[in-house]
Amino acid sequence: MSDLASVKRQIQEAFSAVEFPGDWCLINSREGTEPFLLETDFKGKDDWRNLDPSFIDQAPDGFGTALSFFSDEAFHYFLPAYLLADLDGHLKQADPVFQLTHGLESGSRGEKINPRRYGERTWFEHARHKFAMFNHRERAAIVGYLKYKRDSGALTELEKSRIDDAISTYWANEAA
Repeated sequence: MSDLASVKRQIQEAFSAVEFPGDWCLINSREGTEPFLLETDFKGKDDWRNLDPSFIDQAPDGFGTALSFFSDEAFHYFLPAYLLADLDGHLKQADPVFQLTHGLESGSRGEKINPRRYGERTWFEHARHKFAMFNHRERAAIVGYLKYKRDSGALTELEKSRIDDAISTYWANEAA
């Protein structure tokens, strides 16, 4: 198992050059209230390093679902704040492990998202598109985070299995 300080340093260094996407590019949907609440909560938050862990765990508006409603660009930008807060034990609602494994592990890989709306698009295709903007160093940092989480002893066997599956079927290949 890698030590916590090394994993955190790898994340900070890997994501240091990612640029804030702008307030106009924060959300991935205009349906429902959560995207609009997220847009309000994150407007002007242009440095992920300065975000309070309790804020990101609750955003938007106490729901703790921001990672599900960010645009791909905003997800890419704000993810390191979530990873670091999680490693420090500050997240109770937000779940970066789920966000980085769902669609990549065998249990959800072939599931269609919503056939009436998206036709044949699967969760795997959705995840591949979402993570396509991550570079080699960022992907390696994600693998480091996922392995640390898997080995931390805080996850269930099912969660560990999902991490192993996502790493072996996607992240390890993409980080190589």
